[in-house]
Amino acid sequence: MERRQLEYFIAVVEHGGFTPAAAALHVSQPALSHSIRALERELGGSLFHRLPHGVTLTAAGEALVPPAQQVLRDLVTARSLVRDVLGLGGGRLDIVSQTTLSVDPLAGMLGRFRRVHPRVSVRVTDPERGSAVVHMVGAGECELGLVDASVPSGDLSGMDLPEHEMHVVLPPDHPHPAGDTITARELSGLDLIVTPPGTETRAAVDEVCAALGVEPRIVVETAHRAMILPLVLAGVGASVLPTAMASGAVPHGARMVSARPRLLRRGRLVWRQGPLSPAARAFVDMAV
Repeated sequence: MERRQLEYFIAVVEHGGFTPAAAALHVSQPALSHSIRALERELGGSLFHRLPHGVTLTAAGEALVPPAQQVLRDLVTARSLVRDVLGLGGGRLDIVSQTTLSVDPLAGMLGRFRRVHPRVSVRVTDPERGSAVVHMVGAGECELGLVDASVPSGDLSGMDLPEHEMHVVLPPDHPHPAGDTITARELSGLDLIVTPPGTETRAAVDEVCAALGVEPRIVVETAHRAMILPLVLAGVGASVLPTAMASGAVPHGARMVSARPRLLRRGRLVWRQGPLSPAARAFVDMAV
């Protein structure tokens, strides 16, 4: 089994077919297909169901995905370690983060990291649910993860990050009294635009309402986070958002108020046990 075969296999999985995978890898489609067939012969079974419009994984293919990803990541780490010893720099940092944590604090952390390590390229993946972050790091799909500290992280190593505040964003001309605060009781009475259960912002709303023994008044639930601020500005309802997102709505006429007691969340940076690539180690050291 060769590294290139595993690279081709993962590319087909990620792109959903042989032709788009070949285009992404800048190789010919026949050469990629030949390499996959050779891998299947070596393993003794088909990895893909060939369909008229793409491919799907067989059970054998699904079993191969996690170890193939980990082998490729270990090879990248090995190359990066050697480059680091030789003083060549560069490399890539793969991070998976819940969406709100990507906005704050990850964006600021990456700004500081890139100023010190400008030759490192960064890829950020952002599933909504914290459990997906933990799974992707544990499976070796990404090297580092940023997840709400309340999410169980199993046997992953990690460190808690400083708390960050969530704010309430009100539509323009909302009748809430003048001022920059809102009580938990007042928050529970708002028409709310929320993300699905299991997301960080939804957890903040649910915790407030659970403490008061009331159900949140949800008028829109959406996984499309880009919709939230336009919905608030259109007067559909209020929302609870990280400071960076909330403050971005103020120039457009929305009101940003702080809940009392404050809505504080804490993120956790997680990684697999064992050696990290130089880029990931540098990022963890910066976070520390």
